[in-house]
Amino acid sequence: MKIKLDENLPLQVAASLKSVGHDVHTPHDEGLIGCADEEIWDAAQKESRFLITQDLDFSDLRRFAPGSHHGILLVRLRSPNRRSLAVRIKELFQEENVGEWAGSFVVATELKTRVRKPGTK
Repeated sequence: MKIKLDENLPLQVAASLKSVGHDVHTPHDEGLIGCADEEIWDAAQKESRFLITQDLDFSDLRRFAPGSHHGILLVRLRSPNRRSLAVRIKELFQEENVGEWAGSFVVATELKTRVRKPGTK
């Protein structure tokens, strides 16, 4: 899967996703550190990449309706330290059928994963 990480995620997430076969870009790799959400979003869409973020600005389903983009994973952990983020995201990409997430809006917590696919309400 082609993935873009938001800058609010630790770089070890990129390494762990790459280790299980994903093509991952980070703002650090692309010189986008400190850029506005819109620039990160535009880069992800231009490159047809699935965005992984913790940023609630990407949670507005009216603006980011499933099917209108290449996919978003919003990670919402109670204690989002580097280790817990890296572990949870790698776990999702090993245990879930992420290939079906294209164009979807996905929210993951420690215990649940909710997937809103294109065409669903």
